[in-house]
Amino acid sequence: MTVLSVDGLSKTFDMHVLGDTQVVGLDDVSFDVRGGEFLAVVGESGSGKSSLLKCLYRTYDPVSGAVIYHGSDGDVDLASCSDRVVMDLRGDTIGYTSQFLEEIPRVAAVDVVARPLVEQGIDRAEARSTARDLLSELSVPEELWQAYPATFSGGERQRVNLAQAIAPTPDLLLLDEPTSALDPETRRAAIDLLSSYLGTETTVIGVFHDTDVVETVADRVLVLENGRLQRIVPTEAYNGAVMIE
Repeated sequence: MTVLSVDGLSKTFDMHVLGDTQVVGLDDVSFDVRGGEFLAVVGESGSGKSSLLKCLYRTYDPVSGAVIYHGSDGDVDLASCSDRVVMDLRGDTIGYTSQFLEEIPRVAAVDVVARPLVEQGIDRAEARSTARDLLSELSVPEELWQAYPATFSGGERQRVNLAQAIAPTPDLLLLDEPTSALDPETRRAAIDLLSSYLGTETTVIGVFHDTDVVETVADRVLVLENGRLQRIVPTEAYNGAVMIE
């Protein structure tokens, strides 16, 4: 069953500081994603990977194309639906995380992770218990759970960011380089957690810069170059020839 259908997606940026030069972020990108699939997005720096995820999440408005989300309540074009519809879908239906944590001032790490669960209506004590489990699985030191992420290292903030993204187990999860600042051991723990916590109900589209991670987690690999889709291949057919940054 197809969960997401992307058809002719394009995005350009007007660079006013460069005399209104127009830069192509995405150029006529089309693909489908099956339910429960883990699709890895790879490509050189500037190939359009982050732009793709931001268009899917509607952080960016595409200039053309359709992004049809086939949800339990029917089909929604994420490229053209109202902002209210997009906001209603975010959270437990469509989740997103970048490699940078948007910190909430004076909120402890455990409560940052628990917050999306509380917003789902889960009891606060149960939500905090789940948050502690996730932080533990990602090797965030227990003495930091009650501390503010603003004081954490880049890798520690990234682990908190990943924990809060997967906590509500969204139907569709968009990951933009969630392991880029992690050491190999912690990266492995993060990948194991993605598989064990999310299960087969969550569809994942993730940008990764590490070939080993791609070959471990992905069902298929989508390769971008200069904003254009070059190919989509099963992971076993992916040779890692493209430079991943």
